[in-house]
Amino acid sequence: MRSLILIGLVLLLVGAMVFSSTSSIPTETFRHHGVCWVGGREKISEKELRRISDLGINWISQTPFGWQAKPDAPEIKFRTSGEKMWWGESDEGIAETARLGHALNIKTQLKPHLWAKNWPGDIAMTNNADWAAWFSFYEKFILHYADLAEKNHIDLLCIGTELQKTTSHEKEWRALIRKIRTVYHGPLTYAANFHREFETIAFWNDLDFIGVQAYFPLTKNKDANLDELVSGWEEPLKAIETIHRRYNKPVLFTEIGYRSTHDAGVEPWRWPSAMDMADACNEAQASCYQAFFKAAWNKKWLAGVYFWKWYPHGLHRMGEVDFTPQEKLAEKVMLENFSR
Repeated sequence: MRSLILIGLVLLLVGAMVFSSTSSIPTETFRHHGVCWVGGREKISEKELRRISDLGINWISQTPFGWQAKPDAPEIKFRTSGEKMWWGESDEGIAETARLGHALNIKTQLKPHLWAKNWPGDIAMTNNADWAAWFSFYEKFILHYADLAEKNHIDLLCIGTELQKTTSHEKEWRALIRKIRTVYHGPLTYAANFHREFETIAFWNDLDFIGVQAYFPLTKNKDANLDELVSGWEEPLKAIETIHRRYNKPVLFTEIGYRSTHDAGVEPWRWPSAMDMADACNEAQASCYQAFFKAAWNKKWLAGVYFWKWYPHGLHRMGEVDFTPQEKLAEKVMLENFSR
């Protein structure tokens, strides 16, 4: 009898240890099944978020914007409320979307973004005084959203997106990260461009995730087959794994996406145009999704992915060739892999 009691106590102790161990794992270590959420003009309800929850999506990224008049003009302007801005990009909209998401176990990455006429990768100052001014303006911009994230229990903050001509200023970025951490106490990432930037950033060790905007070209051919697209991931994955090993940080694909066109895997970053309407091809987009899940998704260092992009109120006017997987074959591929 004593031996049976002793065995029972041991089993209880082991069970308690296992429960304690698993319950102490921080939730951000679990896979991000994400989409890039479009903050629209109209308010949303639980219904729009329940739709993505049913697809196995458990994270969204929300993107408010700031603007520069020119890439070499240091002033950054941004709005947080008012009639002229879309509700989904306002402070109110971001907070409410995060709250509704949390009720459905959907977490939010807050991902503020700069525009300077075109691509933020063009932003660069021409003298030291302007660089000092730019970092001062950017600090005000990003600390506002760090405060918003802290007050609304937002789960992850991305501190910048594809600002590749600024990130060589390592000292300034490290100082900025220290200030952000005094305001926001959750995990941080930075969304680096797939073309060289993610390999050159030196301050990854000050962040919690290595973020990559993963628009890697996979092929030079239209209507490439799945094997060819999978092979196209070989070199990018080697490069990413090298950075992961150097800094020992998990990797997030903060954006990835493909147009619904025959050349979806050729230049994935290219924005669709009216000319693409005649070239619509859902099969090519779906094949690119399949290649991602086959080649990259099971890498142990990959903490998650965010597919560009998802319209809460239905398809965009360019929906036929747009990046969104909504109501297309790619949505089925996403569901099959996220729901496993």
